[in-house]
Amino acid sequence: MFIDRSMTKNVITIGKDTNILEARDLMQEHHIRHLPVVEPDGVLIGIVTDRDIRSAMPSTLQDELNCDAVDDKLREITVGRFMTPDPMTIQPAYTIQDALLLIQDKKVGAFPVVDEAGKLKGIISIRDLIRAFINVLNIGEPGMLLGILVEDKVGQLKRVVDAITEEKVSFGSVLVSRHWEEGKRAVFPYLLTNNIARIKKKLRDMGYTLLDPMDWYLDQLPKHE
Repeated sequence: MFIDRSMTKNVITIGKDTNILEARDLMQEHHIRHLPVVEPDGVLIGIVTDRDIRSAMPSTLQDELNCDAVDDKLREITVGRFMTPDPMTIQPAYTIQDALLLIQDKKVGAFPVVDEAGKLKGIISIRDLIRAFINVLNIGEPGMLLGILVEDKVGQLKRVVDAITEEKVSFGSVLVSRHWEEGKRAVFPYLLTNNIARIKKKLRDMGYTLLDPMDWYLDQLPKHE
């Protein structure tokens, strides 16, 4: 799935001359944490986060005093002074997997999406990615997650899928993961039923070991060389 299908397209933006109070109020009004800073022609030049604004605001004591002098001074502080210039961006042709890996690698909460000319087309956030994966994995429907340990060889996934479909049970999705035991894979089908007792018995009778998804720890997985 490509970014342009999952990103937020109607992005709230600001110019570099927007003052800090206006930026703060926009974030609060629209319940957002990132404000792209653009030129009049739509070219992205920076980004401001809620953390940036908190860092640039005066202390709690000054804020409680609510002095007119303090507000006047804040109106003189434009986002161009504390925004992150030339932020890392992605393009609409990236996939949601690309975006997820980048967000994890760069430790950011969102990426502006720009075209080849640098014009802002949208923004993709962790919230957008979660929504996209819920749709892709079809886990918005009632069902149960099953964990199965299989041999890491061709045909094992088909054998599992065939065994479950023979029981007239539909799949929401199927994930296949590495396993810390060499030569093994973990298969996680999301089944659109709440009655999986007979399926568990059938898989055990076929020689499979069932895994408890709640005991699955990503830090146990083997690291890439």
